Amino acid sequence: EPGEGALRWHWDAPLVISPHDPHRVWFAAQKLFRSDDRANRWTAVSGDLSRSLDRNQRPVMGRIWPPEAVWKNVFTSPYGTIVALDESPLVEGLLYVGTDDGLVQVSEDGGGAWRRQEEFPGVPAMAYVADVVASRHAADRVYAVFNNHKEGDFRPYVARSEDRGATWQNIAGNLPDEQAAWTLVEDHVDPNLLFLGTEFGLYATFAGTVTGGRISWVRLRGGLPTIAVRDLEILRRENDLVLATFGRGFYVLDDYSPLRFMGEALAGDDAYLFPVKDAWAYIPSRPMGGQEKGTMGDAFFTAPNPPFGAVFTYYLAGDLESAKERRQREERERIARGEEIAYPERAALAAEDLERQPEVLVVVSDEVGNVVRRVPAPRRAGLHRVAWNLRYASTAPPRPDGREADGPMVAPGRFSVRPVVVRGGAHEELAPPRSFRVESLGTATLPAADRDALLAFQREVAALQRAALAVDRAARETTDRLLLLRRAVRAVPGLDAATYETRIAAFEARLFDLRRVLSRDRTALDRAEFAPPSIVDRIGRIARAGFTATSAPTATHRASRTVASDQLAGVSEALRALVEDELAALEAELELAGVPWTPGQPIPRWPPG
Repeated sequence: EPGEGALRWHWDAPLVISPHDPHRVWFAAQKLFRSDDRANRWTAVSGDLSRSLDRNQRPVMGRIWPPEAVWKNVFTSPYGTIVALDESPLVEGLLYVGTDDGLVQVSEDGGGAWRRQEEFPGVPAMAYVADVVASRHAADRVYAVFNNHKEGDFRPYVARSEDRGATWQNIAGNLPDEQAAWTLVEDHVDPNLLFLGTEFGLYATFAGTVTGGRISWVRLRGGLPTIAVRDLEILRRENDLVLATFGRGFYVLDDYSPLRFMGEALAGDDAYLFPVKDAWAYIPSRPMGGQEKGTMGDAFFTAPNPPFGAVFTYYLAGDLESAKERRQREERERIARGEEIAYPERAALAAEDLERQPEVLVVVSDEVGNVVRRVPAPRRAGLHRVAWNLRYASTAPPRPDGREADGPMVAPGRFSVRPVVVRGGAHEELAPPRSFRVESLGTATLPAADRDALLAFQREVAALQRAALAVDRAARETTDRLLLLRRAVRAVPGLDAATYETRIAAFEARLFDLRRVLSRDRTALDRAEFAPPSIVDRIGRIARAGFTATSAPTATHRASRTVASDQLAGVSEALRALVEDELAALEAELELAGVPWTPGQPIPRWPPG
């Protein structure tokens, strides 16, 4: 106002929308301002709440500097300002402010009167009050975070008050000395769960309200780089923790709700499966070519979306080891203790060579107990999270590289999940199952009226595709068998190779005609000419269209499925006769003639006869 001194605004001047009135806004310089009409008019509700010290009289690097020092007042931060602000979500008008010169001020009547607090247990005098947080659970509880790095002190300082700031308790606990603290947020469901942003990362405690004793903090990594976390917020609907960093980064910990059960998990058995959040079923968009960056090139920035589908979180108290890994660990431990080790016996080593490493599978079942999908998962100690994309496994032949294709999407309904370990061929349940629902997001323009009928059609198509791809694989392998058989015939002196090669050529011609209908008309397509759709292509088009939509199949899709089914019946029968009867007979005849063994022939008996 006219006649008043200048307002002092910090670089990070706090602005808060009241949790009790969305029209009310609080904004702070060295005094606190209030607006009840969305910043149209402002009223000061306090005087100067700082110590009102002259920053030019404070030593910097051990001395007072003259006004002519290079950029002294540009590179020196403001001082005597409010830098932290919060209004209790439980008590209207209960205000907390923190200043950059070490004060916490409390008003219980919307700014009419203020109570000053300047001493906190274990906190250096005049330490920067980086954050004040009013509890969502207890009306009288408040947290304060202090940062003293401007004095060369990088220790974390965190305090809690249970009486509106009259007395305080140090809750820094086991935080490392170099982790200067910046910001804190309290879980909206579990008052024991706190998150703390520090100069080098993110910490959490699962016993934030314990009084007495030493509070234990755990660092949360999960791919988060070593970076200063300056602000935290919780998206309550999704239970997402949002981080803003001093590196201008923005990070999201998707659905941290399993952390509310960490105490139960750590106190339980060797494994623990956390409650599962219901999953939304929809078809993810595939912009710009289908990948995260599409066709935009590596320089185009994108951030990954959360995992699609149902997300499962589980905890393993220890590694699930093979016998070899267990022996190696025990040997390392004995050597570390200075003890001798024994060389394993040959039989034990042979057993290790034969053993498969343990595997963890997350097994999803439908409401009546039928297994829907087995999702591979990590087997090492710690907290793990895997996602199921709400689809059945593909019915296509398995790939040599182990990659698994997807089948149709499940219909909405109730499902259950359980983690199992596969050891020695046996499946052992690691933790009791958890149930969850798959819900339709309902965003399709033309949704299927009957999702169960849609799934039934898609599974019919998947079964048809399974058969077609199997027949196609058999046809390709038969082509290779005939090529090797031709070479084997030529390797036997005195054999009438011309006669046998003529018979093999007849097989190749018939196989060529079958494969033209089954999978590819080489004569036309290799010359860029049009060809009728093959069986495999026709089924693939139906599957691609159906598996990537929640609309009902078109009449064209249904008719095309019938055509493909009828064609496959004829082709598969013709191929079966060629391979299992006529080719098998030819191979048996050549076996008696002593040609070299080729794939498809019986395993030779020895001694002969």
